[in-house]
Amino acid sequence: MRIVFMGTPEFAVPPLEELIRQKHQVVAVYTRPDKPAGRSRQLMASPVKRVALRYGLPVVQPLSLKSPEEAATLVSFQPEVIVVAAYGQILPPSILDIPEYGCVNIHPSLLPRHRGPSPVAAAILAGDEVSGVTFMLMDAGMDTGPIIAQEKVAVSPQDTTGSLTMKLAEVSAKLLPHVLKRLVAGELPPQPQNHAEASYSRLITKEDGEIDWRLPAVVLWRRVRAFQPWPGAYTRWRKKKLEIIEAVPVLGQANAGVGQVVALEQGDAAFGVGTGEGILGVLKVQMEGKQEITAAEFLRGQRQFVGSILPS
Repeated sequence: MRIVFMGTPEFAVPPLEELIRQKHQVVAVYTRPDKPAGRSRQLMASPVKRVALRYGLPVVQPLSLKSPEEAATLVSFQPEVIVVAAYGQILPPSILDIPEYGCVNIHPSLLPRHRGPSPVAAAILAGDEVSGVTFMLMDAGMDTGPIIAQEKVAVSPQDTTGSLTMKLAEVSAKLLPHVLKRLVAGELPPQPQNHAEASYSRLITKEDGEIDWRLPAVVLWRRVRAFQPWPGAYTRWRKKKLEIIEAVPVLGQANAGVGQVVALEQGDAAFGVGTGEGILGVLKVQMEGKQEITAAEFLRGQRQFVGSILPS
């Protein structure tokens, strides 16, 4: 079966590598154009492009798929199925209609829950104890196509968006070859989604990371995890950004004022911050321009920190 693979970030790497490992016929890899990165602003290839080049696969990086020329290029690869994993572009009807067996999208949530651009972060923000991956046949809508397979994945209290994303990527990679085999054999009849049960995630922005200590500790704990590794959950100390890398709600502690830093003696949480409801214990931090360190190490270098009030 001739496969065109479309994907860009790390989430898409395990499924692509599994297709290659099992010697599926990947005839082309589509990924987003290279982007400037780092202080030097040098162009950086996507994780998917780096894998494709390592295995000698043809790489295509169109700015858009809407033009007749791009549709003709895709037709020239004669794909029987297109596999899409966090590609980052909308596929127009002219593209969706090309492959015989359709366009199979790997979505990191249990659709119809958490449609949209940030499903993994949305699951953590919502406090979901179970997430998963959905294989669906794409249509013209945003994650609205019929479902052909799903697999549940537990969300641990320690999961961040980064760790949960890779869990879901590994599960999708394991399932993908079986899904494609059964799809071609006609063993996966598409099941329409219940649109009335749909929820939508929104695009996470850099500004979302700034901590509002008036929120409950449980909500802030979820935000710390959901915004790791990007944009990070951060506050300000002495006019510099202080990122909270790892935290946990602390039970059985005396109340503190909103934003007030208090010393703790509970596990690895050397200090906590008062919130709108409870205390958020802090385990790891990173000061602007510095390395990530434990909360205890931070306190040893910042003697005036305990008792201060962090901004909301």
